[in-house]
Amino acid sequence: MTQLDPAVIFEALHSDVLPPSRQTEGSAGYDLRSYLKDRAVKVRRSDASVVDELETVGRLSLRPGDVALVPTGLKARVPQGYEAQVRIRSSMAFNRGLILPNAPGTVDSDYPDEWLVMLKNDSNRTVHIEHGERIAQAIISRVEMMPWIEGTVGVSTDRKGGLGSTGVGNDEIRTG
Repeated sequence: MTQLDPAVIFEALHSDVLPPSRQTEGSAGYDLRSYLKDRAVKVRRSDASVVDELETVGRLSLRPGDVALVPTGLKARVPQGYEAQVRIRSSMAFNRGLILPNAPGTVDSDYPDEWLVMLKNDSNRTVHIEHGERIAQAIISRVEMMPWIEGTVGVSTDRKGGLGSTGVGNDEIRTG
């Protein structure tokens, strides 16, 4: 890496925090781990309109419908012109029923605080998250900035309609 190459600056907030890492050479995402040692975690219970602060000692339990802001124990600065997109690990969704309700979450280049992962228990059972568990992944992507200019937006195709409009009229079975 030369001095001109972009890099994500990483700061561990605890001595045992590992930097986000890719598991294989072909992995696009950097795994993010939960940091649950003696932490207060904000959780919105599915049956409550208030946010609870749950004390954790290495484990967080989420009831069905709960949404938590799971700490990662790190801060990181993404270079200007880039973002980190936070996505759920597929095994967490398929095997455990955890989702990111704001997926993908965005970490902007000027975000200064600890990275948190918003997880929702979308299953019908209590799910436990362990300290140090790989819970999500960050994809680093270039972001293009451009001005928004007021003007008239004309029709550029024959497409009409809103959501799902690309399939309108194309569902017929053609016979020849």
